[in-house]
Amino acid sequence: MNRPKPQSHFDPARIAPALLAMGHVGWLGVQYQAHGEDWAQLSLPWRADLIGEQEHQVLASGPIVSLCDMAGGLSIWTRLGIYIPVATLDLRLDYQRPAKPQHAVTARAHCYKVTRSAAFVSGVAHDGEADDPVAHFTGCFMKIGRTQG
Repeated sequence: MNRPKPQSHFDPARIAPALLAMGHVGWLGVQYQAHGEDWAQLSLPWRADLIGEQEHQVLASGPIVSLCDMAGGLSIWTRLGIYIPVATLDLRLDYQRPAKPQHAVTARAHCYKVTRSAAFVSGVAHDGEADDPVAHFTGCFMKIGRTQG
């Protein structure tokens, strides 16, 4: 049985700048790009202090994981139409290749299922061409507090 979607009070384009200015993702400089009914897209600009190996000049894997994690959370809130706390239970990145030197990385996450207590996402991280991904990712997030639909 399909439940009606709750009236949306969560506007990712309006709320993302405040969410992305706080904590770890704020320090990383993660930026909002776009969203749809059940997806969100964020980017991580290239910065010299975020590279993994000096000689390769590519973003380290840790900041890319943080980017994908935040994109997953934002896709959940976008699908639900509300902000509720979520906790990452599992996030898996399958790297396909290194990012290009001195390139930003973009993550697009799709929230494909929501249950009473969990939400599931999948997505892709790329450095300019979504058809040539840096990584594919999947995640499971636990909904905290409000647990309806």
